[in-house]
Amino acid sequence: MDMKLELVTVPVTDVDRAKAFYVDNAGFVADHDHTVNEGLRFVQLTPPGSACSIAIGTGLTDTAPGTANCQLVVADIHAARDELIGRGLDVGEVQRFDWGSFVFFADPDGNRWAVQQLPPRG
Repeated sequence: MDMKLELVTVPVTDVDRAKAFYVDNAGFVADHDHTVNEGLRFVQLTPPGSACSIAIGTGLTDTAPGTANCQLVVADIHAARDELIGRGLDVGEVQRFDWGSFVFFADPDGNRWAVQQLPPRG
């Protein structure tokens, strides 16, 4: 049986601010933005090329904003860093580890993101 992770909830304080950050700065695609009722708003955003999306909104989780840790994997860490910086993100220098090369950034609530280029195999 296959099990595919397709949606991760990221807790935020201001849905509109977070949506603008993820779409305008991080380059995510806005898939859905639905207000179901006064206490429930569901916004689904997907990183380019990803099969997994994030959900932000109101009434989705009791988890505190700023507590999520997520990771993206890219083919070229330098190109990804350049693109993110060009979109206005505060992204650190490339860090190299035995398990890959990384850059890091955070959303306006402090949710942390790692961007990884996997090391060569074999």
